[in-house]
Amino acid sequence: MRLPDFEAWAIFAAVVEHRSFSAAARALGLSKATVSKAVTRLEAHLGASLFHRTSRTLTLTETGRTLAPRAQRILDEAVCAEEEASDAASAPKGLVRLAAPMTFGLQRVAPAIAEFLSENPGIAIDLCLDDRKIDLVEQGIDVALRIAQLPDSSLRARRLMPIRAHVVASSAYFAAHGRPVHPAELAEHRCILYANSETWRFTGPGGEQVSVRPEGPLRSSSGEAMLPALRAGLGVTVLPDFIVGPDLAEGTLEAVLTHWAPPPIALHLVTPPNPLRPARVEALIRFLVGHFSGKPVQ
Repeated sequence: MRLPDFEAWAIFAAVVEHRSFSAAARALGLSKATVSKAVTRLEAHLGASLFHRTSRTLTLTETGRTLAPRAQRILDEAVCAEEEASDAASAPKGLVRLAAPMTFGLQRVAPAIAEFLSENPGIAIDLCLDDRKIDLVEQGIDVALRIAQLPDSSLRARRLMPIRAHVVASSAYFAAHGRPVHPAELAEHRCILYANSETWRFTGPGGEQVSVRPEGPLRSSSGEAMLPALRAGLGVTVLPDFIVGPDLAEGTLEAVLTHWAPPPIALHLVTPPNPLRPARVEALIRFLVGHFSGKPVQ
């Protein structure tokens, strides 16, 4: 029986992760020529190309896309095996890539990561703050924090804590345009919206369901970017407590429709589908779960 070329499979996985031969070579501590030869060797053995190569771009072929997850599992298995063997003798170490929403990341995640790094000096964090929904596997993200109603997917998700949302505007806006007493009235108001928001939905105290298609002068991919317009009395919106909480406490914004609930959202910890995770990733997951939910990892 001929043994698989495990080195070539692992190098192929690294090229996919880093999206270039040069970056993979740097990450692995190898020469670019060694990386290129390993991929060529694997392609010759498989009888199929794994990448489309040009002087400017590197993209996976259909065969490459099919085999990339298997190559990543081979690499993950080897990494986990080595880390398990060394964990008893040393603390977790290495790089973990963490993604989080921009405002929540700045307010809550960044301070938590500072605490984590102080407790785990051997681990480094690459923190990506982005309000877009990024592809964890494609971007090489180990752990993500997401605030949403999560749809079914291949990702593994754990609910950490609920996030409360409020319908808010300034007192000046309400003085000029009136206070809505039913969500349907929001259709007649100047609304400030998330860029991908088409419909606002609410549930009343008796279970009544109401949908509204809001219109207004501003759309933004960032909730925090809406605050100056809200404070200036330019509109009304629905935003989570961690963004508008300080303004509500100070009185610069006021909440209405408090007996009507937007769809429940929560903070979730999300990881790629592969159950094999290095010790450094497990350490961060345990910390984040404990920090944000107050519950240990089961």
